[in-house]
Amino acid sequence: MKQVVQNYKSGELALLDVGVPACKPGGVLVRTAYSLISTGTEMMKVSEASLSLVGKAKARPDQVAKVMQSVATNGLTATYRKAMNKLDSYTPLGYSLCGVVEEVGAGIDDVAVGDYVACAGNEHALHAELNWVPKNLYSKVPDGVDPRHAAFGTVGSIAMQGVRQGEPQIGDIALVIGLGLIGQLVVQLLVASGVRVVGVDPDPARCALAEQLGALKCGDPGSGVIDTAVAEISSGHGVDQVYLAAGGSTNEPVELAAKLARDRGRVIDIGKCSLNLPWNAYYEKELDVRFSRSYGPGRYDPEYELEGRDYPIGQVRWTERRNLECVVDLMGSGRLDVEPLISHVSDFSDAVETYRKLNEGELKAVAVLFEYEKRAAAAAEQAVASVSVPKPSAVRAAPKSGGVRIAFVGAGNYASSMLLPHLAEMEYVDLTEVVTTSALSGANAKRKFGFARATTDLDTMLEDTAIDAVFIVTRHSSHAELTRRALLAGKAVFVEKPLALTEKELEIVLGAIEESGNDRLQVGFNRRFAPLLNESMLHFGPRIGPASVRYLVNAGQLDAGSWYNQADSEGSRFAGEGGHFIDTVSWLLGSDPVSVYATATPGHQDLQILLRYPDGSTASIAYTTSGSSAFPKETIDVTADGKVLKFDDFARASVFGRKKWASSRIPKGRDKGQAAELEAFVNALTTGVAMPVSVDSLVSTTLATLAVNRSLETGAPVQIGRD
Repeated sequence: MKQVVQNYKSGELALLDVGVPACKPGGVLVRTAYSLISTGTEMMKVSEASLSLVGKAKARPDQVAKVMQSVATNGLTATYRKAMNKLDSYTPLGYSLCGVVEEVGAGIDDVAVGDYVACAGNEHALHAELNWVPKNLYSKVPDGVDPRHAAFGTVGSIAMQGVRQGEPQIGDIALVIGLGLIGQLVVQLLVASGVRVVGVDPDPARCALAEQLGALKCGDPGSGVIDTAVAEISSGHGVDQVYLAAGGSTNEPVELAAKLARDRGRVIDIGKCSLNLPWNAYYEKELDVRFSRSYGPGRYDPEYELEGRDYPIGQVRWTERRNLECVVDLMGSGRLDVEPLISHVSDFSDAVETYRKLNEGELKAVAVLFEYEKRAAAAAEQAVASVSVPKPSAVRAAPKSGGVRIAFVGAGNYASSMLLPHLAEMEYVDLTEVVTTSALSGANAKRKFGFARATTDLDTMLEDTAIDAVFIVTRHSSHAELTRRALLAGKAVFVEKPLALTEKELEIVLGAIEESGNDRLQVGFNRRFAPLLNESMLHFGPRIGPASVRYLVNAGQLDAGSWYNQADSEGSRFAGEGGHFIDTVSWLLGSDPVSVYATATPGHQDLQILLRYPDGSTASIAYTTSGSSAFPKETIDVTADGKVLKFDDFARASVFGRKKWASSRIPKGRDKGQAAELEAFVNALTTGVAMPVSVDSLVSTTLATLAVNRSLETGAPVQIGRD
C-alpha cells in the first residue's frame, strides 16, 4: 500500500510503498476514502524538517535536553547512534480521516465491514491507503454525512475540546484569535452554542469566511476594528472568553487577549503560540488561563487509546471518542458545515507535490483533502460479502553464501540503534525479514539495514523454513509467547530481556523447549559481554574464596509516557530490566544464585536486593530511581581474596591488589557488550557450538528476577531452584 512519509533529517517527503497493517484485536482495518491535511500542525512539522540540525535543535529545545541527558547516561557514541537513527527515519503524517471498514478485529461489535468511520490519531489515522484504528479512536459516520466532511472529525474534536475548556454559555461573547482551520471550526461551534463571536486574523479572506460562518465581526488585529466591535458588543466590558487558535512565535495574541478580555475572563490556548504572558495585565484582570489538550480526555493514555478502556460517562462526560461522535453528529444535523473550509482536494497520488505547494505558499488553503482511489467507495459496496486483505509478497532474496538467515520481530529504537547496526555489518548474517505491527516501522528497517522484505504477517515468517533465527525485540508482555512460537517453529531465538514476566510464562517457554527439543535460545543479557568488564576480570584474576559484590544501578526517573510505567500489562520496571544486573553478577561469580531477599522504600521506588550463591558469595544490587542523573548509571565493586575491582559505568575500571591496574583515563565509549553478544550468538549458529549462555543459567536469572517481587510481598528470602 502507499503512505505519505517524511524523513525528518533530510526533509524528504515521499509516497512510500509499505506493508499492509495487520488487523489486531480491539480495532478495525480501515481503507481510507479521504484524509485531511492539518495546514497548521502538519505544515509546521514539514517546515521544521527542512531546517539544518542547528535549526531543528532551536525548534525543539525539549528534544535537545533529552539528548544531553542521554549523553550523560549512555555516552556520546550510543546517544549519537540513537539520535541519528530517529532522525534518519521515515515518520508518518496525518491524523484525521474518513474511510471504509475493511476488516473487523476480535472484540469489536459496534461497526461492521462496509461502514464508514471517522478516525483519529497520529499513529492510526495516517495519510495511508489502509490504517488499523483502535476502538476509542473511530466513530461510525451517520447516514447522510459526506465522507469528505467526516474526514474533518479529528480536527473538529480539537476545536470542540477547546470550546469545552472555555465553558461558554448562551449569550456570552468570545474572541477567536487565528482564523485558520481550527479557528474557523471554533467559530462555528461557538455560534452553535449561542455565543456571539468576534474573530481576529491578518488575512482578509479568512475574516470574510468566518463572518460567513456566523462571526459578528472579524478583522486585522492592528486595525482597531476589533477593539471597536468588542467595545460595542460588550458595552465596554470585554469578551468572556478568548480562544487562542494562532501559531507562530509572536507574543501579540496573548497581549491582545489580555487587552480585550473582561475582568476574570478566560483565555484558552488551543494552538501553539508564544505564551510569554504580560504579568500585570493578566494579574489585574485575574484572567483564567486554560490549556486544551488535543482531542479530549483519553489523549496520550495508552490504556484508553490502545486497549479500549473507556472512562465512565459519569466521571468523564466528554472523552476523545465522544467528542469525535459529537462532531460527526453535528455534521449530520447541519449545525457544523465544513464544506466552505475545503480549499482544495488533491488526488492522493499527488501528495508530495501538494505538500510542496503548501510549504512554498503556492497553494493558499484553509483545508486540503487527499482523495484516495475510487475503489475505496467500491470497497464499501463489496466488502459486506467478502474481504481479503492483500498480504505482502514473499519473494526471497538470495542468501549470502553460508549466511545465517535472520528475521526480526520488532524494529523499535533499541533494535535499530543497538542491535541491527552490528548485525548488518556481519559477513555471515543475512537480514531476511522484519515483522512489525506498524508497516512504516518495517519499511524504515528494510531501507536502513537491507532486509530482503518487511511484513506485518508473523505467521508466514514463522512458517518460512529458510529462516534460521528469530530476534524478538518487542514489548515485555509478548516475549514469552513469541519465544514459544519461534522455538516450536524450529528457529534459534534471541529474545531481549526479560524472557518472561511470570513463572507461568517461563514454564510455557520451557514446555516449548521440551516439546520441540529446540534449546537454541539466548536472552539479551549483554553486560557479561562488555569488553571493559571482561578486561577488568582478567586483571582481577582467579578467585579462591567467596566474594562480595556491590552493584549500584542509578536507574533514574522514567518519562511519564513511558510504556515501562504500564506495570499491569508489562510487569514492574525491575521485572523488565533487573535480569541484566542479576545475570552480570552471576557471570562475575561464575554460578547462579540460590536465594533472593529484597526490600524497598515506599512505592517500591528504590530496591535493595541481596543474592546468595552456592560458595557463600553474596551480592547486593541497589536499584534506585531517586538519585541524581549526573551520577553514573551503573557502578560495580567486587571484593575477594584481598583484591577489589572497581567498575564505573562501562567507561573506567581499576583493580586493587598486589598489582594495581587501571583502564585508560580516556574512555573509548560505553560499550555494554551488544556487539560481542551478537557475535557470540551468530558464531553458535554458524559453528553449532553451545549457545553463549546455558538455558539453565537463563532460567535461574529469570527465576531470581521474579523472586524479587515475591520477596517484597512476603518480606522473606526466596529460595531459587527448579523442580
